This record gives sequence, C-alpha cells and structure tokens, in this order.
Amino acid sequence: MSTATTPVTVQKVGGRLGAVISGVRLGGDLPAETVAEIRAALLAHKVVFFRGQDHLDEEAHEAFGRLLGTPVAHPTVPSADGRYSFPIDSDYGGRANQWHSDVTFVPAYPAFSILRAVVIPPYGGNTLWANTATAYEKLPEPLRALADGLRAVHSNDYDYAALRPGALPEQLVRFREVFASTKFLTEHPVVRVHPETGERTLLLGNFVQRISGLTGTDSRALLDLFQGHIERPENTVRWQWQVGDVAIWDNRATQHYGVDDSDDHERKLRRVTIDGDVPIGVDGRSSVLLAPESVPDPAFGIASGDSKASPSEPAAV
Repeated sequence: MSTATTPVTVQKVGGRLGAVISGVRLGGDLPAETVAEIRAALLAHKVVFFRGQDHLDEEAHEAFGRLLGTPVAHPTVPSADGRYSFPIDSDYGGRANQWHSDVTFVPAYPAFSILRAVVIPPYGGNTLWANTATAYEKLPEPLRALADGLRAVHSNDYDYAALRPGALPEQLVRFREVFASTKFLTEHPVVRVHPETGERTLLLGNFVQRISGLTGTDSRALLDLFQGHIERPENTVRWQWQVGDVAIWDNRATQHYGVDDSDDHERKLRRVTIDGDVPIGVDGRSSVLLAPESVPDPAFGIASGDSKASPSEPAAV
C-alpha cells in the first residue's frame, strides 16, 4: 500500500484520457484515503493503469474491487468456483475487434471494470480506450442537440460470426448456447448524465441494435456518425500490456477495444466488474429493460418489472 515514502502519483498518458498511478500496491487492505485518490483519478482520467501488480491473485483482485463498489458476476456464464473474476482469454472471447462499453445490454451496466494481465503475447494484444464524455463535448452544437433526444436499443444477441469470421463452428455454437442463452434488450438514452461527475456521455458501442423509432438505414447512419466521433484518434489512448498490469476504467464514460493482432499467441487477462446504476438521460428519463420481462435466477438482479441486471459480456479487452 502507499506509505509516506511511496506517495501516490498520477501521470497523464493521453491528452483526453488515461493516467498511470504509481506508489500503490493494490489489494483489499488499502486505506480509505488511498482508495479515494484512486477513485478521484479514475473519474478525472476515465482509465488508470498500474504496473507491477504481480502479487494479485483472484481473491486479492476481488477484494480490491470491493473497495470501489459491489462486484457482479457474468449474467449468462455461471462461475464454477463462485468468484466474480471473469476470464478474458485468447482461446475464446478475447479476439473480437469491437468498440464497446461493458454489458450495455442490461439497464444497470457496470460502473467500473478492473482488468489484470496474467499472460501477455510477445507482440500485439493492446487495448484502446475512448472518452465518450469528450466525444459528446466536441460535437457541433446541432449534433449535441440531436443526440440529447435520441434513445437506442442494446442487445447481447448480435452477429458473432460477422465479428469473428475466422471462428471455429464450435466457438459459434458455444456463443449462441452460453453467452446469448438469455437474450437481453435494453433501451438507453444515447446521452446519459454521469451520476458522479455530471458530465454528458455518449452511450453507444457494438451492443446497439438500432436507434429507437428510426428505420434501419437512418438508424445506421446516425450510429455511424456518433460512433465515429467516439473513435477519433485524438479521443483515444492505447495501452501496451505487461504481465502484472492492472487497468481500471469508468465504464460509464468510456468505450474500449481489444486489438486482435497477436496471431496465435496466448493472451490471458482477468476482469472484475463493479455494479453500476440505471442511466438517466438529459430529459430525466431512465433506461428501460425491454426483454426478458423477468429472469428466474436472482443472480441477475431482475425480477418481473424490475429494471436492474448484473453485468458482463464476452467482449475482447
């Protein structure tokens, strides 16, 4: 943990987002003031990085996560050992090039994600993040006004084969049977008001099926327009992983993209997600769960008529 001889330092790595935090040994025993410093840096810089956290295991990873909030499990893939740590591995689920925020197909998607590097390839396998707050802020005023009034439907039932054209048939079958075993549809505002910073952020990414009330052609044109602003290079930061690295991002104000360019080399990371809240749009309207109407497993956090779900998803990071 941080001490008087190892002060916590925060150094920016990108103009619009990203910072490296030094002087901290992550774990469940961090003092409250250090956790507060980490949280403040996270809200300010959107994604923060820690080097040399090789001491972390599954238990310590989750214990640290509890200092930021309540860990939540994957909604469709049960953990064999009851842990919240979710594998992001190159052999499945970790090789899909796509911009996304974690688990936006449920209403209360994660507030934070904490990713730990276990095995890193000799080259490639970097992760990019984009700042969805500055993406909104830098829009021309007429586009901000348009986005403020839009809503979009998000789902985990997307075309996995299109995203993974080289996937083996058994991988496609597993996706359909496991990750999409329960099909979620949630309508979110395209612009949400961040509950801690008050910023307006664009809520889009690869889980979006359509803009509510528009035809396919018009919907796709608007999605491409706004998503293009999010993905602009000046709005992003890229991280080259080392074993023992930890990245934490504000999932309410970023998208991320795991680059599949490490050929057949092994890449293993572990992620713990921290529960979020239901987004509220500029007009004061909340996100709405459209389907399913009820989920029998209480681990989902959804009862009939409830609008809150436990998050996670099979996306590359």
